[in-house]
Amino acid sequence: MPAKPRLPASLPDPNNLRDVLAYWLRLRRVQKGWSQERLALECDLDRTYVSAVERLRWNVSLSNIERFAQALEVPPWTLLAPPQQLASLGRGDPAHLPLARFV
Repeated sequence: MPAKPRLPASLPDPNNLRDVLAYWLRLRRVQKGWSQERLALECDLDRTYVSAVERLRWNVSLSNIERFAQALEVPPWTLLAPPQQLASLGRGDPAHLPLARFV
């Protein structure tokens, strides 16, 4: 039986986009109750690729960021926005706010 998905333990380094992307992927995936395998299936990507991205092992193309965003039902740019920066702007978590607020 697979382990229960766990939320990220800490906030990402806001100066490291791979860290920020990995944080949002894991957070959104866990919020949906998805395993890495399920996210990979939704994105039509390999499970080991999703794992490597979440562990900061691989860089990600813009096309794959779009795939992740579409599967997770969020605007692509939100996967690259440091959560600390959004909070300081009073915007909080972009997944829970209307898109128009960010345009």
